[in-house]
Amino acid sequence: MRISIDPSLCQGHGRCYDLAPGLFGADDEGYATLLVPDGRVPADLEDGARLAAANCPESAVLVLRDAVTEEAAR
Repeated sequence: MRISIDPSLCQGHGRCYDLAPGLFGADDEGYATLLVPDGRVPADLEDGARLAAANCPESAVLVLRDAVTEEAAR
């Protein structure tokens, strides 16, 4: 699983970094930043990624499924 942030949608509410501090941080202006390289989410933080995406008021947090990961899970 990978995550990304659409900076054109982020309004800096901070829900993502409150709900999943291991994945998200904030820049100097309070807008969300990713703390994981290439947006790759460790397996133990996947629930936090989904929670952050579900609670973003602007839907700026995107959860992306990796095709290789999906195929391996089948």
